[in-house]
Amino acid sequence: MLVVRYPRAFPISEAKMKMLSILFAVLGIGLAPLAVAGVKNVVLVHGAFADGSGWRPVATILEHDGYTVYVVQEPLMSWDADLAATRSVLDRAGPCVLVGHSWAGMIITEVGDRPSVRSLVYVAAFEPDVGETAGGLQGKNPPAGGQSVVPAGGGFLYVNPEAFGSDFAGGVPKATAHFMAISQVPIAAASFDAKVTVAAWSKKPSFAVIPKQDRQINPDLERFMASRARSETLELSGSHPIFLLQPKGVAAVIEKAARTAM
Repeated sequence: MLVVRYPRAFPISEAKMKMLSILFAVLGIGLAPLAVAGVKNVVLVHGAFADGSGWRPVATILEHDGYTVYVVQEPLMSWDADLAATRSVLDRAGPCVLVGHSWAGMIITEVGDRPSVRSLVYVAAFEPDVGETAGGLQGKNPPAGGQSVVPAGGGFLYVNPEAFGSDFAGGVPKATAHFMAISQVPIAAASFDAKVTVAAWSKKPSFAVIPKQDRQINPDLERFMASRARSETLELSGSHPIFLLQPKGVAAVIEKAARTAM
């Protein structure tokens, strides 16, 4: 806070006081945006067939750079359950950048209209419009590895473990891809029929990271959705879990979203 004291022996004229008031007002206008620009909280939401631990490389970079990171652990049991899990974290995160991978693009689009969400980042993700479903979007432009998503029993879907390394985690070290395959979290098949009722990207700044070799969501579909939403887009070489293959690139996009958020 700037405090100005004037000696009593040198009274300030009314004209000079007016000039100082104008100067301070101008400075106030110039400094106000700096005071409110940017956020320091990031909420990461994982996609189907995975859990929040996959975000670790990105989270490590963000925390090193001074951001507070929250990772949502979606149950993937239903559309409503995933929405509730994300809203619960948003309730305590404060002003934030909301990031979704894959299936979580549906989730952040639906809940991202909350005032605390200042911008959205879609990482190899669905970026739906109102009334669209994940299943419908996939049907319009099927991914190369779509046939490897098979029933897991009980109304759930998962990626065939034998095809996981090639169709989900291409380029990931074999040992890591193997563990991801045997520890994957199946998703309720009914979730892919859930219709989005809010398109948060129509109200908030948005960014998109598109893996050029994605075999779970067709890169051309991702490009279409990002273009429609006017999302600032970065394309990176790599497969669906691009956050593991290119964590620095993904983190850089998230940090840009945070710095430019209002």
